Amino acid sequence: MPTHPAVRRVVSLVPSLTEAVAVTAPGLLVGATDWCDHPAGLDVTRIGGTKNPDVARIAALAPDLVLANEEENRAPDLAALRAAGLRVLVTEVRTLEQAFGELERVLVEGCGLERPGWLAEAEDAWREVRPTAPAVRAVVPVWRRPWMVLGRDTFAGDVLARLGVAHTHAGHAERYPRVPLEELTSCGAGLVVLPDEPYRFSADDGPEAFPGLPCALVSGRHLTWYGPSLTEAPRVLAAALRAAGR
Repeated sequence: MPTHPAVRRVVSLVPSLTEAVAVTAPGLLVGATDWCDHPAGLDVTRIGGTKNPDVARIAALAPDLVLANEEENRAPDLAALRAAGLRVLVTEVRTLEQAFGELERVLVEGCGLERPGWLAEAEDAWREVRPTAPAVRAVVPVWRRPWMVLGRDTFAGDVLARLGVAHTHAGHAERYPRVPLEELTSCGAGLVVLPDEPYRFSADDGPEAFPGLPCALVSGRHLTWYGPSLTEAPRVLAAALRAAGR
């Protein structure tokens, strides 16, 4: 296996990985995206968005490691970072188990840290989840104008499945398909799950499009992030689903 110098400076292009590193090893992180808002008060250099990072600014920070994700970050940006001589670790997270494995790879193998206690706590929290049966069929929008929903092979879809929610477009050929609203409202779903990111659905923006269907307003951080939030995600998400009558 190739050896790398000790990692003392990290730039993260993924909000959930930013939180994972910052909570595990305060001071290791020197740069993060504008969207990295956890933990609160994070004081690092901001390097642009997940889709448009400032490669020159990142290179100027001289990181030992740049953390990225195959879904959140664009291949041309990652290629530009590598061309600048930077070491880039790219994660792939489409299931909960994969999230646990990639977090260990990032923190232990990538950053050279001890396996954090919160990661074991998160695994324990999810191990105790027992979904109610039968599963409820749900539409899970992630955007509107145009409407987009969860499709195949998504981390959020796997999280919901473990909580007893089967999303209606899990078998779609695309991972985040655009689907007309009239199709969403007539597909036989018994629930709508509305996260507050990437689109900020709220009580006043989203439920009105699905008259007659119960809507669960959920925390996008707990539904889509893989990091310390996983320790409380089962409880937080289950409470939101119960509040919608699930």
